[in-house]
This record gives sequence, C-alpha cells and structure tokens, in this order.
Amino acid sequence: MHPLEHRLLAVNGMTLSLYMAGPTEGQPVWLLHGFPECWYSWHQQIEPLAAAGYRVLVPEMRGYGQSSAPEAIEDYALLTLCADIQAAMDSLGQAQACVVGHDWGAPVAWHLALLEPQRIKAMGAMSVPFGGRPKRPAIEIMREANAGRFNYILYFQEPGVAETELDADLDRSLRLLLSDLGDAMLRDKPADARLLDGLSESPALPGWCDAEEFAIYHRALAEHGFRGPLNWYRNFTRNWQQTEHLAGRQIEQPALFLVGDLDPVARLEAYTLKRMADLVPRLEQHRLPDCGHWIQNECPAQVNERLLDFLARQYPA
Repeated sequence: MHPLEHRLLAVNGMTLSLYMAGPTEGQPVWLLHGFPECWYSWHQQIEPLAAAGYRVLVPEMRGYGQSSAPEAIEDYALLTLCADIQAAMDSLGQAQACVVGHDWGAPVAWHLALLEPQRIKAMGAMSVPFGGRPKRPAIEIMREANAGRFNYILYFQEPGVAETELDADLDRSLRLLLSDLGDAMLRDKPADARLLDGLSESPALPGWCDAEEFAIYHRALAEHGFRGPLNWYRNFTRNWQQTEHLAGRQIEQPALFLVGDLDPVARLEAYTLKRMADLVPRLEQHRLPDCGHWIQNECPAQVNERLLDFLARQYPA
C-alpha cells in the first residue's frame, strides 16, 4: 500500500486541502469529486492508480472539508474552481497532467481540458457529459422547461433556502442524497416544494457505504455546511458569461466518459450524451450496467478497469 499524504496548499487566494499517493516521479492524475461528496469518494481508485505508477492527487474542492469556503457566491464560479486546480498544478511544478472528474468535478475536468490544451494530456469524466457552451444560460432554459414544477437546480438558486433545509439535519440529508439521489432530485412535486419533502425520515446508508465511511463524508460536509457546495449551482449565468471565449471549442485530448445505466443524471442529460461525440472527437465512452450515480463507489472494479486501460494507452505512467 502506498502511504497517503496530506497537504494544505495556499493557491488562488484560498487554502486547498490535497491528498496524494503514489511515486512522486509518476505522471500526475487528479481526481475531482462532486456534490455532495469529498476526496474520500475516490478511495477505491487511489491505490490501484498509485500501484500502476501514477502520482494521484485528490483535492477537497472549494467549499468542502479543510479547503476554504468563502462567503461570496461568485467565488464558486466554474473558472475559479478550475483556477484552484491550475494554481495547485503550478505550485507542484506539473507541466502535464490528467484530470478525472465525477458529478460537478466533471465540468471542472472538461473545462480544464479546454483551458489547458498543452498541459492536460488526457482526461476523464463520470456521470456529467460535455455539451459545450449553450446559446444562452442553462438556468434560463431550466426555468422555461420546469415552469410550475419542482426542479432541484432551480430550488438551489435562492441563497439560504436549500442550505437551511439540508443543514437542519445533515445526517439525514446526506444519507438521502447518497442512497436515493434520483428520488430526491427527480420526484414530481410542486414548484414550491422542498428537496427532501416526502422522503424517509430515517434513511439507511447505501450498500456501498458503511458507517465508518459515511462518517468521513459527514465530517467533510459538517466542516462548512452545504452553503459552499450549493454555491457551485448559483453561477450558471456567470459561468456562461465568463466562458464566451470557449464557445465552439472541442475537447481535443483523449477523453474517457463513464456513466451508470441507472444514473438519474443520464436521463436528464440524454440529449447531451447523444451529441457529445461531436464535441469530443477522441472520446471513449462506456455505460456500466446496474450502476447508479455514485459510479466509482458502486462499481469500483469496472471503473478501475476502464480507467487503467484508458490511461495505459493514452497517458502511460
């Protein structure tokens, strides 16, 4: 087993909590978590990648765990989240790297590939596909498509509302999101409903997460609460405005995309999944059977096999 190292990096005006493993001379592979996760969501990938000779770097993303969680909503804009990782790569002297992201970590990985075509040699994304920059802010499209109906992203928009609900019983909130994401996010209900209305008051842990592992997720969210993570969702218009220079750009690097066939996000992003190959010419994509949203934990053996095979061919250690 490779020892797990931990550092607090002062980068991009914030503190980035970073876990690392594997040979220091190995090719860097960054694993970027999503919502509402933490660095530990990648624990089943760290050792296999390190054993293959890679230098594995797993940050606690802005707003999570021991990383900074600034107050301002604009401090969670997508390009700012990318800049955290770019600055960390600079600090560590990394002239080239691979980035792999899950859930919200996937848009960060996709955009790092766009921003850094020379440094990012290969990339991977899980659950959230690449759709390019829309013709107008996605939040406007969501408001039109969901008029009169509940939509979790629209619910997250008003500062103070969703975090008040989720932080009131963090244990229940996190259990529900990790065990039954589809029911929490996609249940048909009125527009003025709350996220967790109608869900279990005493949810069980998902089969892939025992009590000791859940405690790690819980600690990471309890550090700052849900405010910072929710602020990622409150920048759709700002992200659209700030990425005008990336409009029409393709992902030129070799790219791996994995999605579970039971993932509710796959239903939401069905159109994007169909057209993604046009935007990512060197794309390899796989749909994993009997697998939901928390793909790297639900199906670790399949994820590791696909990821290691891809890296061996496109980004050798």
